[in-house]
Amino acid sequence: MIPIRDTQRTTRFPIMNWLIIIANVLAFMLEYFTSTDFSNLFISAFALTPANVSLSNPYSLIPFVTHMFLHGSWYHLISNMWFLMIFGDNIEDRLGSLRYLLFYLLGGISAALLQYFVDPSLSVPTLGASGAIAAVMGAYFVLYPASRVVTFIPIFFFGGFIRLPAILYLGVWFVMQIFSGFSSFVIGSGTDASGVAWWAHVGGFLFGLILVRAFAKKTYNRLPDDRQYPL
Repeated sequence: MIPIRDTQRTTRFPIMNWLIIIANVLAFMLEYFTSTDFSNLFISAFALTPANVSLSNPYSLIPFVTHMFLHGSWYHLISNMWFLMIFGDNIEDRLGSLRYLLFYLLGGISAALLQYFVDPSLSVPTLGASGAIAAVMGAYFVLYPASRVVTFIPIFFFGGFIRLPAILYLGVWFVMQIFSGFSSFVIGSGTDASGVAWWAHVGGFLFGLILVRAFAKKTYNRLPDDRQYPL
């Protein structure tokens, strides 16, 4: 299921959401357009490698934040930023820019912590914004369950568009992450053959699901969604 857009309108321009997207793009450019040696050093320093984490070395804790601004490929970057563009603007609208930034960072840290606890001996670098974005999606599940997500459903070489309630789209997505997470234990770690850190997705989503109300503004002038308009 490929999300195209949501139908929930916002009351302001999502400046922080775009700044986060720009930061991710700039970090990826440092990885992609520099020498292989520099790129490998950059990823080694700022991606999260669970086996390198030590409470006696505070510097080893920095990647719990920095890992969420790194990506492994153009597809990895674009797909993550696409989800963030669809769901992040509404959460920033509801939380306010500064609280949204704090929520995003804490969501990413929580996602990484769960992935770490699942497999603390993993020696492969973990990177990507998907855990933090999962927190945004968990928040959307709580705050905008009746909104619609315009979704492309691929069927063989064809496909079609359908408007799914956000609570259904995000609920199915979350169940798929849990299923994939448990399936990953077959090979003895929290990732599978594709290298996806499924439990980071689960941890981020649960963070957003449980804690978004604590970050949300008490008063909010919500605009209705535009589900009545064509795609």
